[in-house]
Amino acid sequence: MNTRAFTFALVISVVAMFMVITYISDKEDAMKRKYGDMKTVVVAKQDIQELEMIDDTKLQSIQMPSNYVSEHAFTGFEELKNVVAAVPILKGEIITKPRVTYPDAKTGLARQVTAGKRAIAISIGDDQAVGKLIKPGDRVDVIAPVAFDTRNDQKKIKTIIQDVLVLSTGKSITNSIPLIGVETTRAIKEMKLNVYTEYNNITLELSPYDVQKLIYIQTYSSGGRIYLSLRNNVDKEQQRINSTSIFDLLGDEEKLDAKKFFMEKYKQE
Repeated sequence: MNTRAFTFALVISVVAMFMVITYISDKEDAMKRKYGDMKTVVVAKQDIQELEMIDDTKLQSIQMPSNYVSEHAFTGFEELKNVVAAVPILKGEIITKPRVTYPDAKTGLARQVTAGKRAIAISIGDDQAVGKLIKPGDRVDVIAPVAFDTRNDQKKIKTIIQDVLVLSTGKSITNSIPLIGVETTRAIKEMKLNVYTEYNNITLELSPYDVQKLIYIQTYSSGGRIYLSLRNNVDKEQQRINSTSIFDLLGDEEKLDAKKFFMEKYKQE
């Protein structure tokens, strides 16, 4: 082997490598001067809805030139503990302080009531709300007994309002956002079915006129009991549903007998 040629080639290689490293270093310095140093920022790993609780599963860290990073951007997951999205956040979007908030009165029920609608709570039992399996965000029909007077043939069951949004069950609000005092996002993620079923009232979103109808039923109708039937959330069809009376439960022959019975009874009265 030609030792001299080998040594010369080695020197050339070292010089070339040094020149490449220098070139890359100069380019990096130029990039840093132009765009700034690389900085870690937190971005959304998936689309996050308004008022949705944010946790580590919905976030990821990426590196970006600091000149393109807002001073309000979050740089670590720990800074985003127990926060709520104040506005919708898209996948890949940098999480900044103005886009999140902490659970308080402003993230409670009032903000979730649609403009022009009203929230009203009704007391319910197991038999009135599908065994208390109804959850915030579900949609229901409102059914109630209606009586023109105390006579049996004047008592009816009627679907009075259809496709109603359930805002809360007890103190569990839509999107499971508490009013105040969230300790950990894990507490929300680990909510089990019995958390939803331990309630004695349900809050509905209604028009002001429907609120009046509901209060009237509860105040003046026999018993004042309200029943909720659960419907599919995508089913928006408003059906024409006739009221149900005692005659709807009888066959033709029984209907005639019942009518004769009530007519005789009314004559006596």
